[in-house]
Amino acid sequence: MIRPSSVGKTSTPFVVAEGTGIVLNNEMDDFAAKPGAPESPDPEFAVYNIELVDGRISRIANAPPPKELELGDRPLIRISIFMSVFDCHVNRSPVAGKIEKIVYRPGKFFSADLDKASADNERNSMVIATAGARIAVVQIAGLVARRIVCFVRTGQSIGTGERFGMIRFGSRLDVYLPEGTPPLVAVGQTSIAGETVLADLRAGEAG
Repeated sequence: MIRPSSVGKTSTPFVVAEGTGIVLNNEMDDFAAKPGAPESPDPEFAVYNIELVDGRISRIANAPPPKELELGDRPLIRISIFMSVFDCHVNRSPVAGKIEKIVYRPGKFFSADLDKASADNERNSMVIATAGARIAVVQIAGLVARRIVCFVRTGQSIGTGERFGMIRFGSRLDVYLPEGTPPLVAVGQTSIAGETVLADLRAGEAG
């Protein structure tokens, strides 16, 4: 399901961690926010999403992006962020840019912590064009998660840290970096949405 939402524009050359929160009931789209946290980051510090939610870097691997995104078969660095049922599951954009494509694909519900979840589980994939690069972001349902919600649409502009969806209960997000862009995180590291910098897109340009 894709629902429109209001958007803002904030530019940054970094890829920052998406956020995710426990859904208390099926009617709540906004939850587990830190009390008093601003709704959006200050443009001067666009890398940071002040809402403090976290997940765990479960895998970093070279893998082709989902075929439905038509980004080619060449492997890209894929950073997988696993979110347990105790983490916040609101999903936020890792970069500012324009949404080029959104593709939903039904699938299975293996544990999101397993490698095969990227290929076999229900997922919603999108491509965000930013700063001369394209980032693929994939929402993946898990063993407990049975509903992916996406409330942006193709052609829409999106700001860094802006909410684009949620996955209801334990899940995973995969981020595919542009070719040549090295990750700045390690497996097992705790990822704080809006604070943890996953990659610097300028590093790929320099290479």
